[in-house]
Formats: sequence, C-alpha cells, structure tokens
Amino acid sequence: MYKAERSVPSHKELIYTQIGEQGTVSKAELLDRHKLTSSTLTRVLEELVTDGLIQETGLGPSSGGRRPILYQIHAEYRYIFGLEISRFSSTLGLFDMQLNQKSLVRWRMDEAMTPQALVDYASQLMRTLLRDHRIEREQILGIGIGAVGPLDRSSGMILDPLYFAARGWTQVPICQMFEEATGFTAFLENGANTALLGERWALRHEDIEHALYVHAGVSLRSAIMSYGRIVHGTMDMEGSIGQMIIHTDGPRLSSAGNYGALEAYASIQALEHQARSHAKMGQDSLLKAYSVTPEQLNYELLLQALSADDPYVQELFQQSAVYFGVGLANLINIFHPELVILGGALINSKPMYFQTATDTAKKNTYYSPAYEPRFSKGQLKEDAVVTGAALTVRNKMRI
Repeated sequence: MYKAERSVPSHKELIYTQIGEQGTVSKAELLDRHKLTSSTLTRVLEELVTDGLIQETGLGPSSGGRRPILYQIHAEYRYIFGLEISRFSSTLGLFDMQLNQKSLVRWRMDEAMTPQALVDYASQLMRTLLRDHRIEREQILGIGIGAVGPLDRSSGMILDPLYFAARGWTQVPICQMFEEATGFTAFLENGANTALLGERWALRHEDIEHALYVHAGVSLRSAIMSYGRIVHGTMDMEGSIGQMIIHTDGPRLSSAGNYGALEAYASIQALEHQARSHAKMGQDSLLKAYSVTPEQLNYELLLQALSADDPYVQELFQQSAVYFGVGLANLINIFHPELVILGGALINSKPMYFQTATDTAKKNTYYSPAYEPRFSKGQLKEDAVVTGAALTVRNKMRI
C-alpha cells in the first residue's frame, strides 16, 4: 500500500481525500471539484469501492432526477495509531480511517520515561488495544508520531529537545525504534504541526485555508498553514517562536536563548523563574502561604495559588499573557491568518490568560479592525496532536 512519495497525488488519492474531508459526498459534488470526465470519475469510484477504501452509504436528496449515490470512507478499511510525545505527558490514540477515536491512553512523562521506556510502554499499549478491539496487526496502517522539536522528519529523529524529565532525549531515532518494536511503519512530525492538522480536521467543513497554531506551555511552539498545507521551513524548529525578541534589554531563559526573547516572559519556565527570583528578593507571600522554599515554587503550586485568586500570582499570569499577546500580534502581522488557535497549559490555566492574550494581540494587529483573525482554543484541545498524527499517516497513504 505504501509507495515512494510523489509530489503530485493521483486521481484516486484526490478523490479519496475529498471524500474523507466531506464525510459523505455525491458524484456530482466530486465532478464540481475535480476536472475529470464523468466516465473517468465513475471508474475511479468503482475502483475505490472494489478496493474497500470507500463504500456506498445510501442515496442523497433528488434535485429533479434520480437520487444520487452517496459515498464515504470505509471506516474499518484499516486502523491508525496516533502518538503524542510531550514533556509533561504523552498520549496514544487508536483511530479508524474516518479518524473516529477508538481508544485513548495518556500518561505522565516522569524521570523514568526514557525513550526506550516510552517505546516499550507504548508498544505494549498498542498490543493491548489491538487485542481489546479484536483488530489484527495486518489492519494497522501505521503510527503517526507528533513530538516536541527540534527534529528531523526525513530520518525520523528527535534531535535535542529541552526540559524532558528523563535522560536520553537527544538524537533519538524514534521511528526506527517503534518500527523495530512493533513492525508498523512510523512517521514523525512536530507536535505543533500535528495539532494544527488535527484542529483543522475538526473544522474541515469551514474550509479554513490560512491558520496559525501557537502552544504556550513549558516552551512556545507554533505551526502555520497556508492554502490548507502545513508550512515547513529548512529546519524543523517548532520552538523558535520562543526566541522572538520582544525586549532588546531583557533577560534570557537559558544560556542558549536570545536576550529579551518571548520565552523569558511567557512560558511555564519563565513563570517559575520569576516567582523564585521575587521570593528571594522579599516577595514571600507564597512561601508563607504554602510553607515552601523559593526552589519549591513550581507551576503546580502557582496554579493552585491562581485558583485561590492570589493577587500576586494573578498579576504574574496577567503580565505573562500581555507579553504573549505581543508576540502573537507579531506573528499575525507577518502571516495574516484567518484563524488563530491557541493551546497549551498557560492558555488553559484560567480564562483570563486567553482573554488578555487575544485582547493584546487584537490591539497590536495591523489593519485592525478591517482585518481581525478569529481566535479559538480549538475543538480537540489536548487530543489535537494525536488526531493530527493519525491524519498524517492517512495522508501519506498512496493508493
């Protein structure tokens, strides 16, 4: 089923993709979209039905003549695993060809979750899910992996990401490891890209062509879509948005980062660093309230204080959201997307963060109010990465 990738998809692939995106579609709708003769389209549809890729699903409403046959993707033709590899948690999902979620398992990425431990754990989960759903190994189309970068997609390698709790997350041939452990073909894409793919899939009936996705958590990650396609640069550096300089005389978060970079103001690491620095300089309200030392001020504790409406922590998050909104406006002014999707722990920390960030972005967007993108937290939220990873596998299927 898998062949060498081509730059131009075949007629069958184009028709299959459109049926997949629309859900159910008639021959007339396909003819309106594709420059094919009626006889050629009929032949393509018959071949797709014969191969088991699509199926007839009833008759549509009549427009005066015979009621048209409707087609949809055959959900059980194959199944796909989607895997998210992130710093706080990882997720494995099992999907059918219509991207219906059959099962989903999420786990923490603690100090014991090395690359080999993750492969072993996820591989065992895959075997369990196949057994539970009575799916044969031969029915698995592949594994799509959405991981934090930087990475090399062509070689299936995770390069040198920061902030993993476990050791060993450097130069990891993750696709090779999974292929050897499971026998399934694996594909690697950065997590921000798969999140955007997943969210656009959830909104596919809105025909979104130009979209921006930004994840604000341990680090800042972004993805761009133009004319419905993910924009890939020479380097797969999804975290580079964090190095956007917003204050020339500002601090830097790490020795490898830029001074005055966005990540030093709007990230989980930045919030922890600021809270600890302030505590050492006399802002000891959190130390007294929670009986901790400055070094024990972590994000979980800050969230607890935020939920308790602690005024100091509220101000900390408010300032972070303003800086994040400024960085967001810079991206919007460059790419002019129609939709901006925001995700990650900071965005979901409290409604105030999303509201402040988007209000700040709107105020600093050029051509506003004539041009204003739509802001959203997305439809799939924490399931976006695994869904997009599974969709990546389906999109690579060559018919």
